[in-house]
This record gives sequence, C-alpha cells and structure tokens, in this order.
Amino acid sequence: MKLASARLKIAAGIGKLAGRPARRPNLAPGRPSRANSRSSSLSNQNPIVRPKLADLVQNRLLAIIQAENLRPGDPLPSERELMQTYAVGRPSIREAMQNLKRMGLIEINHGERPRVAAPSFERMMSSMSETMRHVLMNSPATLDHLKEARATFEKNMSEIAARKRTPADLAELRAILAEQERARLDSNAFLQADGRFHHRIAVVSGNPIFANLSQALFAWLAQFHIDLVRKPGFEQLTLSEHRQILEAIERGDPAEAARLTADHLNRANKLYHQDHFRP
Repeated sequence: MKLASARLKIAAGIGKLAGRPARRPNLAPGRPSRANSRSSSLSNQNPIVRPKLADLVQNRLLAIIQAENLRPGDPLPSERELMQTYAVGRPSIREAMQNLKRMGLIEINHGERPRVAAPSFERMMSSMSETMRHVLMNSPATLDHLKEARATFEKNMSEIAARKRTPADLAELRAILAEQERARLDSNAFLQADGRFHHRIAVVSGNPIFANLSQALFAWLAQFHIDLVRKPGFEQLTLSEHRQILEAIERGDPAEAARLTADHLNRANKLYHQDHFRP
C-alpha cells in the first residue's frame, strides 16, 4: 500500500519538473526613459536560477518519504518508474538517488528497488569525512577548534567511564592496552590500538552517539592530521599516560580520570604546535 501510494504522489508531479522559462524584460536601447529606469531597477536584483532536475527529484522523494511515513526497509519506486513518471533522464534520477544515499536516507543494492535506510549515526559521521577533510586542510582555525572539542569530549568520556565502568569494560581496556604495548614498534598498529583505547572508554558511557563520535574525531585527525594522534618516539609516554587513565577509571575516580585525559591530549596538542609553529 505504501509503495502504491508513493507512486500516486509521484504521478501527481508529472510535468512540474520542467518549468517554463521566465520572460525576460525588453531592455533594448532606444526605449523610453521609463523603461531604462525599470532596467536599472531590475539590474539590482539577483538573477533567477533554475534548479537542477536532480534536486527537484530529490526533493520530491524526500517529500514522499515524509508524507507517507515510510519506514526503514520500505521500497521506493524503481529507477525506470521514476524516469517514466517524471519524464526526466536516467542521469538526473541516479544523481538524486546517490545524493539521498550519501545522506544516509536510502539504500541502493544492485538489481533491487531502493529502500529507506535504517538510521545510522555511524554512517552519518562517515559521510562527513570528505567535507571534514576539506575543512581541516583549508581552515587552521577549525583544526584548533576540533582539537579543543576532542580534548573536552574525551575528558568527559573518561569521567563518565570512571563512574559507570564494569569488570568487563576494564578487562577490554586492559586487553587493548596490552595490544598497544606489543605494537609499540609498529606505528600503524600502535595508532589503531590508540584509537580503540579512546573509543572503548566512550563505549563505557552506554551512549552509541558518544562511541561513534569518539571514533569519528580520532579518524578525522588520523586521516588528515596524523601527527596530532601519532608522535614517533613518544610511544612509551603514550602508554604510560594510558595506564594512568585506566588506573583512575578502575579506581572509580572521575576527577582524576578527567584530569589525566586532558593532560594527555593537551600534551599531544602542544607537541603538534611546537613542531608546526616554531618561531
């Protein structure tokens, strides 16, 4: 029923995607001064920009998903049906579909109808990676803001972990720390274990948004400013700081766990600043 209703909604939009071009005023020279005055007034207005067909298709599909209250797993019309209904080409339909997929709103599998996607905070954070790369590579101020945000966020995660940790949480954190110890001569493996340690602390909160945000913050810095999360020659210091953080969490000391985490991340940020902004 939902798919049939969605098709009726789409059918109602036939012919509306291609609007008639706006009539342009006659601004030819030699017209009366009143026309010249009107021309001067119009020149101060922004030009009318016709939207792309793919954007119109995308907006129609979004409206259908919302109006029909389609749920995760519900099918949408096929590519061919949309082409016939909207009388637009395959490229516009595919562009609209890919945009919705990147937004995490639909799933597209070869040979199947597109379907409404299940909500995923992890997918949403992943879809932001390219945008974040562009921002971090071209905005030093944003990088500073991200470092500050991560230090504050991770400090709060350690504080929560010290209050909510369970024996199972502590066992997993010890295992990750032992793995990082074994990987101290392998920079890539050491870095991966570093990220898992901070992510596992966030997992203790029981909030999946915190866990995914911790993972995303570390991944963005590791991908685009790796020297903020990896400093060759400081592996032993990193391990020592991680041990102290874990001991504070194990003792159930939120204030000390938060302080040690802040010191740990601020130390890394300070080393990065010294290396990149020497007088």
